[in-house]
Amino acid sequence: MQSVTFTSLNLNLYDNSIGENGAKYLGEGIAKCVTLTSLNLDLSNNNIGENGAKYLGEGIAKCVTLTALNLYLSGNRIDENGYRIIK
Repeated sequence: MQSVTFTSLNLNLYDNSIGENGAKYLGEGIAKCVTLTSLNLDLSNNNIGENGAKYLGEGIAKCVTLTALNLYLSGNRIDENGYRIIK
């Protein structure tokens, strides 16, 4: 597993229907960004549910140098439990 070395990532994937699998792969990719300090991620309207939220949360949690996070998840199927998982 190779790490990626950049500090800022801005992704706008609004309304792309990435679903649970896309969220899983995105979480795995984000986890490899070990030097990331700033993440802006718009995943609004992507049919992401609780499992997708879990995958994203796990990936973001591995970014130990992260100091700024903007995460947009409106219009998905994430309930309160899913948001707690990400938090």
